[in-house]
Amino acid sequence: MWLGSFASAGSFRSEIDIPRRILVRMIATSSIGSVVGALILLRTSNERFSALIPYLLLASTTLFICGPWITKRARESKAVLSVDSPLGFGLQFLIAVYGGFFGAAIGILMLALLTILGMSDMRRANAFKLLLATVINGVAVVPFVIAKAVSWEPAIAMSVGAIAGGFLGAGVVKRMPPPVVRGFVILVGLSMTAYFFWKTYA
Repeated sequence: MWLGSFASAGSFRSEIDIPRRILVRMIATSSIGSVVGALILLRTSNERFSALIPYLLLASTTLFICGPWITKRARESKAVLSVDSPLGFGLQFLIAVYGGFFGAAIGILMLALLTILGMSDMRRANAFKLLLATVINGVAVVPFVIAKAVSWEPAIAMSVGAIAGGFLGAGVVKRMPPPVVRGFVILVGLSMTAYFFWKTYA
């Protein structure tokens, strides 16, 4: 997935206009969290965690759907919610830990987080999300390679598909209106949630 994220992030590099101070801190936070998550996975069984996947997907999709309402209520209550807030860094660290551990729907989680933190421009948020996903996936690769936990043949085959999907998806998103992008993300999130509930309990 790292190569797919890398391909998409390259197409959106011109739209990543985050201040350097925030960018560096978010990248550092994501890197540390990703390593922590990867190390946890290498030391625990995945079976116990797999049962939580449908609920995590449901929670992240619901959070994304409710993001604008949550942001509006937070602003009305004069709550301090911004990308460079301690809350923002703390939640991004948790997402990065999850990304290093399993990674399903980290894009939805980060879009939900960025929406809550007041980033209303979906294209800008998507570009930032892709950059952070590239960091999380790329850093997580290192502990897996060192531990010789990578199945290289299927990994290479899937990487080809991830790169193709990354380029294609980036091109499509840049041409779509933000409301359509948001609706598509919600549709994907709900579809993934339904699939994993079916897979787990059917």
